[in-house]
Amino acid sequence: MEKIKIWHNPKCSKSKQAMQILESKDLNIEIFQYLEEDIDSIMLKDIKTMLGIDDIRDMLRSKEDEYKSLDIENPSLTQDEIIDLVIKTPKLIERPIIIKDDKAVIARPMENIDKLFI
Repeated sequence: MEKIKIWHNPKCSKSKQAMQILESKDLNIEIFQYLEEDIDSIMLKDIKTMLGIDDIRDMLRSKEDEYKSLDIENPSLTQDEIIDLVIKTPKLIERPIIIKDDKAVIARPMENIDKLFI
């Protein structure tokens, strides 16, 4: 049975939809409720690498008020400074993130989940 991890927000409709898709497959699903559990910089850097992105901003919710109020678009902010802000404000993380082995996708659109099974 394949192991999958989901960074999940049970109040988010997209996150719930991703859970339904994963539950329909024969998978061992580990649920990480990132709004309730501790996040550290190593976890965020690992996710960034697994997503194949260079800029942490690419995995953030840019329409959130906190994104604007924390001035995350400011080009003078380093990746580590942004990561520190995300640790303090995890709702900035785009969801859901699905992880399989050393790869991850943001399931927006949901079809992105299929990329993990190719």
